[in-house]
Amino acid sequence: MGKVAVATTVVCSVAVCAAAALIVRRRMQSSGKWARVIEILKAFEEDCATPIAKLRQVADAMTVEMHAGLASEGGSKLKMLISYVDNLPSGDETGFFYALDLGGTNFRVMRVLLGGKQDRVVKREFKEESIPPHLMTGKSDELFDFIAEVLAKFVATEGEDFHLPPGKQRELGFTFSFPVKQTSLSSGTLINWTKGFSIEDTVGQDVVGELVKAMERVGLDMRVAALVNDTIGTLAGGRYTNPDVVVAVILGTGTNAAYVERAHAIPKWHGLLPKSGEMVINMEWGNFRSSHLPLTEYDHSLDFESLNPGEQILEKIISGMYLGEILRRVLLKMAEEAAFFGDVVPPKLRIPFIIRTPNMSAMHSDTSPDLKVVGNKLKDILEVPTSSLKMRKVVISLCNIIASRGARLSAAGIYGILKKIGRDASKDGETQKSVIAMDGGLFEHYTQFSEAMKSSLKELLGDEVAESVEVILSNDGSGVGAALLAASHSQYLEPEEDSETSQS
Repeated sequence: MGKVAVATTVVCSVAVCAAAALIVRRRMQSSGKWARVIEILKAFEEDCATPIAKLRQVADAMTVEMHAGLASEGGSKLKMLISYVDNLPSGDETGFFYALDLGGTNFRVMRVLLGGKQDRVVKREFKEESIPPHLMTGKSDELFDFIAEVLAKFVATEGEDFHLPPGKQRELGFTFSFPVKQTSLSSGTLINWTKGFSIEDTVGQDVVGELVKAMERVGLDMRVAALVNDTIGTLAGGRYTNPDVVVAVILGTGTNAAYVERAHAIPKWHGLLPKSGEMVINMEWGNFRSSHLPLTEYDHSLDFESLNPGEQILEKIISGMYLGEILRRVLLKMAEEAAFFGDVVPPKLRIPFIIRTPNMSAMHSDTSPDLKVVGNKLKDILEVPTSSLKMRKVVISLCNIIASRGARLSAAGIYGILKKIGRDASKDGETQKSVIAMDGGLFEHYTQFSEAMKSSLKELLGDEVAESVEVILSNDGSGVGAALLAASHSQYLEPEEDSETSQS
């Protein structure tokens, strides 16, 4: 019996030792995997770094590209498109106008009643619609028919305030937020789609013509008075309320900037110089790229797999369409190489664009002690049932790295524009007031992003000059701006008459 007891004890001891060894091995593996998570995090942070010296290099490169784009067509990655807008709204505009704003996954139709300097925007009504995903990559007629139908239904809901005098045609400002080669104030051909759209038969076509044909097909009689980019609409809307607005920037699904340039500083402009001496330039800055941009392996793979590889590089690292996708790609690497979510990679994590930037913003804004919002988002979006606090902290760190890089590079771009127009320093001890009109959901709703952008711009300008530069939210500037430009270019304006009495 004694021998059996001894043998049993030995077997038990061996089993205990094996179990203990397994626990130790698992802990070591777990420790090794966690070390790999931190390694991936640190490498990503280093690759995304935007010290002030790098931001100055990016700003200088932006200024150089602006000069090149103004000198000749195709001379720069920045298209620096001439908008044909040489007079921004003054506030005198009166009347009743429509605006159509197509700028991303949503579009808006709007009507605005303008009351001149005293009453300004008397009334506005709008309707927002999502564009069905299949129309973003379908046929041109299908997209424009859908838009015209929504517009026609909206027109049918006009109330008594919006009364059109007999014999007058409705007029519309069309905000079209994609690269267009403008041929006049109310016509322009599509250069290429961005922001997830890819409709081949629209490229090279006059987008106003496409809209007009679609309106005719649904029996809608409306004149398109102005074709503008959303950024130019924001500039017009901003200038309407603040005469110091000189730059407009959109930070939303996509990104772009427009600004007021001195007409004589545009070598590629061959027409008569406008009386105002100014011309609004649509930069299409989303297409900016430079060796100074801090790009990572995730940015390169995102670009390679995108609909437009090699294009819109700045947009792909600072705009709302892509920030959440960059986060997904880093998390996927952590899941594959360091079992961040356990032994099995969550299948949902392999779906491109499943993490939208509003979700990233919600996680980044989580200040609860246990980061409950982060845990809930991981559960709802990626179907990760449980996550530890340290995992959630890593997610917050990634959000911070991605948003900070985007915000600081946005600030560098704005600083580059201010340098180009001589608003980056005081002259003879005096500084001109310069206002930047901002629009877009990313800037408006992602607080950490917008605050980082503003503080970075101040850092670049220095305290003294920063006091004369103001960043304002020009909410819905793009829609109202288009209506304002339709008003200032109405077919019913009488040149001889005072602008305040020229509209019925």
